[in-house]
Amino acid sequence: MKFHTSTYNYDYSFPAVSLAYFLRYPNPCSTHVLTEDVISRHFDPVTQRLYTTRLHLKQSKIPAWILGLLPRNILGNNRGPNGEAQNFVLENSVIDIREGWMETESQNLQYTGVLKAVEKQRFTRSSSATDSPTSLFSPTADKSLSENISSKQETTDVSTTITFVSRLGQSKRRVGVSANGEETEEQKRGFFSWSTAKLQGSIEGASLERARKSLVRSKEGMDIVLERMRQGGLAAVLEGMRRDRELVVGAKGRSGIGLLGGLNSDQSTDRTSESRWRKIWEDATSGDDGFDV
Repeated sequence: MKFHTSTYNYDYSFPAVSLAYFLRYPNPCSTHVLTEDVISRHFDPVTQRLYTTRLHLKQSKIPAWILGLLPRNILGNNRGPNGEAQNFVLENSVIDIREGWMETESQNLQYTGVLKAVEKQRFTRSSSATDSPTSLFSPTADKSLSENISSKQETTDVSTTITFVSRLGQSKRRVGVSANGEETEEQKRGFFSWSTAKLQGSIEGASLERARKSLVRSKEGMDIVLERMRQGGLAAVLEGMRRDRELVVGAKGRSGIGLLGGLNSDQSTDRTSESRWRKIWEDATSGDDGFDV
């Protein structure tokens, strides 16, 4: 297991940063993101918190040499039109505007036997903020929306932790039933256990280095969205998203599910798309990793 932590600060108010988070795709720094869809969303009137579950389809960032180790049947249904590996990523978030914090957790739903990556982020209103936090949606009479977005009285702190676990090369066997009726498993150990551990460490290490670079790009993408919001409000953000989507489509062509148009963006593939992600969802929530290589 390997993990990476980082902290940084956005020079924007918490409402602006939390809104930009949900509007960050597409942007020039995220051309690997193909689609995003809201699976569920609800607001708790008691706690005043918004809960959201989204599903993203991304080009896999697993290094090519790792993918080359996988059997063809595993990659068969997870490739784009040009043969690139793709991966569904599940994102859960909860946001409390009143208290000024947001927590997110994202994890891959495929290739988990090769590498499971879990990213957790916490966004908080800076401790130096005033007792009266900035509001995007109720600007005062002498302030424009853009001025509220980049309020000098409030910034946003972000902490990120990414954990990587590889089980490539491991296999398991059932050895009995526990007292509560659940099956127990034990990892098989043999002559190649040392080389397996070394391979797993190499996979986790390579993924860690990629994650460090990706976090920089991710922050750059958020900065672009926030600057658009500051310059022209939501209209500028939506216009930027439209332009970026056109660039992605022009560069990559259409994927099997439609680039950043959602699962319903192409009615001719709607049923196939829904069937595909529903199977991924059911496999991921069933507790079965899908395979052991």
